[in-house]
Amino acid sequence: MFDNILDEYCIYLRKSRTDLEAEARGEGETLARHEKTLLELSRRLKISIKKIYREIVSGETIAERPVMQKVLSEVEDGIWKGVLVMEVERLARGDTSDQGTVAQSFKYSNTKIITPMKTYDPNDEYDEEYFEFGLFMSRREFKTINRRLQRGRMSSVNEGKYLGSIAPYGYARYKLVKEKGYSLEIIEEEAEVVKMIFDWYVNGKQMPDGTIEAMGTSLIAHELNILQIPSAKGGLWVTETINTIIRNPVYMGKIKWGSRPLKKKKVDGKIVKTRPRMSIDQMILIPGRHEAIVTEALWIKANEKLALNPSKPISPRKKISNPLASIMICGKCNRRLIRRPYPNRNDTLMCPVKECKNVSSELILVESRIMEGLKNWLASYKADWENRRVEKKEDTQVDLLGKAIKKIEKDIADLQTQLDNLHDLLEQKVYTVEKFLDRSQIISEKIKNKVLDKESLLNKLNDNESQITNKEIVIPKLEHVLDIYYKTDDPALKNELLQSVIEKVVYTKEKGARWHGSLDDFEIKIFPKLPRTHH
Repeated sequence: MFDNILDEYCIYLRKSRTDLEAEARGEGETLARHEKTLLELSRRLKISIKKIYREIVSGETIAERPVMQKVLSEVEDGIWKGVLVMEVERLARGDTSDQGTVAQSFKYSNTKIITPMKTYDPNDEYDEEYFEFGLFMSRREFKTINRRLQRGRMSSVNEGKYLGSIAPYGYARYKLVKEKGYSLEIIEEEAEVVKMIFDWYVNGKQMPDGTIEAMGTSLIAHELNILQIPSAKGGLWVTETINTIIRNPVYMGKIKWGSRPLKKKKVDGKIVKTRPRMSIDQMILIPGRHEAIVTEALWIKANEKLALNPSKPISPRKKISNPLASIMICGKCNRRLIRRPYPNRNDTLMCPVKECKNVSSELILVESRIMEGLKNWLASYKADWENRRVEKKEDTQVDLLGKAIKKIEKDIADLQTQLDNLHDLLEQKVYTVEKFLDRSQIISEKIKNKVLDKESLLNKLNDNESQITNKEIVIPKLEHVLDIYYKTDDPALKNELLQSVIEKVVYTKEKGARWHGSLDDFEIKIFPKLPRTHH
């Protein structure tokens, strides 16, 4: 079953709840031990491991596990002959739809699942039943563990312990003595900033002339940046960070539970998860073991004011009014640029961070520059394709490529024979295990390189066909965008057109027009979604 070294396999590693508990007992790093076990298994089965995937994040569903999504995508594309895992349960422990997704992906791509205990052929009726039963039992175990975990977390909340893995700004997290769990201790310098935030927001800031200036969360963030006070991550303060601090009851000495409960609903056949923010009277607040930074009365006043001025998230159904939405990136701080409308003049494109030195420009000028860049790109693409067609070699080169490919195929066969002979030398004890593994790795690497060389030559043979295909797809797509872009006034349609050919556009402007005398003195760098050249 595993006799073709050219077949490629990958390893998928993911920690379970049991693994985490074992690590806490000092039993060693789980992924390293599993990796060693599966590599030894691959050597016993004489299969070639191409890649090792490590799932670092913990997630109940496939949607929450980006590495698993990548593995499944490659399985569906038929990249892997098989996937090595410690148990089948590592692949899917979510609901029945996730388990069905995994089972079907492996079945229809005819990809094997290889564990130290058993190899599952998804197209074998008995293996399929055994696999599905294993996933079902794993789901039951997951629910049991999750219920136990939630009870434990609720118990810790009732005891006033802090559950988060990262302490909020103003606090440091510390391990409780002679009992499980953590609490918080105040960092005085940061706590003074927190007090200032609450005081400014509720009472306003006293100015040098004695007057009181009302302070919203945006102004507070701006003021902290002017004072060069670093945020929790050492960068600039933004409005949402101030909102988060004000909303957090930990600052009045409380531990919250149920402030953002998980809600699931089905939209267009897919499970969508949301975490709506609960009001103060809807969440559970328990006195914490830590010391408060602000009084309960001040915290409540701040949150009552915040409730009257809530941030307004953009509805997914809201009509797009910016043709460059989600495309433009600030060349200074890497944030997405936003559109600022004006009643009596053109809209501008600007960085949302006040302290960022990137100068804004009229949106219409940036839009025009992007279209000009796409036109130049298209002209260059056409010229590049024409040059390749003119430079096409005679049929004699095709013959030479064919002979080179046959030579590589013979080299691969010779290397395969050498690899087979290694096992004989190991059995005859001519080679030690270490030398066998070393030689095996060297020869396997040579085979892989030969295969890559062969693929490269095959690509050259197919180059003409692929160039024609790319010309038929790429050029008309770009011409379509350029042709109809200015024939519509719908920003949403314009945005859709641009996003079909552009990954992002990085925008940089150093000086304003009053100093430089030119409104369009800015630079943009276009990152197209479409490949520029095809080899």
